[in-house]
Amino acid sequence: MKKIQMVDLKSQYEKIKETVNASIQTVLDTNTYINGPEVYAFQKNLETYMGVKHVIPCANGTDALQIAMMGLGLQPGDEVITADFTFAATVEVIALLQLTPVLVDVDLVNMNISIDAIKKAITPKTKAIVPVHLFGRAANLDAIMDIANEHNLFVIEDNAQAIGANFTNRKGEKTKVGTIGHVGSTSFFPSKNLGCYGDGGAIFTNDDALAHTIRGIVNHGMYVRYHHDVVGVNSRLDSIQAAVLNAKLPLLDQYNSARQNAARKYSAAFEGHENIIAPMICDVCDCHVFHQYTLRIVNANRDALMQHLLDHEIPCAIYYPIPLHSQKAYKDSRYKEEDFPVTNQLIQEVISLPMHTELEDDQISFITKTVLDFFNK
Repeated sequence: MKKIQMVDLKSQYEKIKETVNASIQTVLDTNTYINGPEVYAFQKNLETYMGVKHVIPCANGTDALQIAMMGLGLQPGDEVITADFTFAATVEVIALLQLTPVLVDVDLVNMNISIDAIKKAITPKTKAIVPVHLFGRAANLDAIMDIANEHNLFVIEDNAQAIGANFTNRKGEKTKVGTIGHVGSTSFFPSKNLGCYGDGGAIFTNDDALAHTIRGIVNHGMYVRYHHDVVGVNSRLDSIQAAVLNAKLPLLDQYNSARQNAARKYSAAFEGHENIIAPMICDVCDCHVFHQYTLRIVNANRDALMQHLLDHEIPCAIYYPIPLHSQKAYKDSRYKEEDFPVTNQLIQEVISLPMHTELEDDQISFITKTVLDFFNK
């Protein structure tokens, strides 16, 4: 059996190295490292894949989220509601822009932002909601958009973990997550479902005026060289990363399918176990692309299980061990522990197993057997 990796980028690269290497070589031969034709080609290809009018590439996923908020013209003190159970980048950019983060609890079943918690958190100062499609699973965008429309709020989708996932609305229509709110953002960090070999990100919108504003923001506020029309930043996807992404984008659905198939095999092995709650997998399984495969361990010692896996050379991780409302940087007297019962429960229960496009059946069998052996000791 091949050594188990949390993310096996080397094996993935070996299968596509000729295409990737040729794409990179084109950039090296033409010396178009910034805003080169590869960036424009990737933008257009991703627009087609996502079914969105505008893709604006940028330097990383955190920048993408920040620039999306800048483009909306949010002002210091405006309240932005987001999930307490997620990576810090989501709240980080809110604070950096001197907006007011409003952290709320999540849903126990899907671990995405709680619809009831959003409703309770709205005040006259609320201007936006940032749903995070956590671990690759689409949040309830029908309900979120209903709330936003009722209260005249922006929806900024944090799609860093779920590129390629579909949301099926109440009419039965499928749309790529990240393109349903007023603006969306994603990350191309190497371990993402669509990852480059450095860092990168992108912003999505169907709003022509917003796209125009954002295109200026990512490039120092310039539309014409040395004419700075808006306050901007330096956040451009470089041509080498765009070349890598162009080589990998045609394989994204295949990559997501491989993750979904691995998730089905994991969940089949754990089905019915009294101490293991596995992720839900629907029949077509296109609402979840399994950036992470995350279990909940109940009435058992999650940390001991983690050590057991590590002792057997199986990498694993806890996403996330500390809720945002308890982080030193984001503590606030507004937050009460009783407001976050689900988040506080999840941080004690969750554990993520290896998940990537190159998982093999013997690896999955060994991982699942090792997990089950822990409970049978």
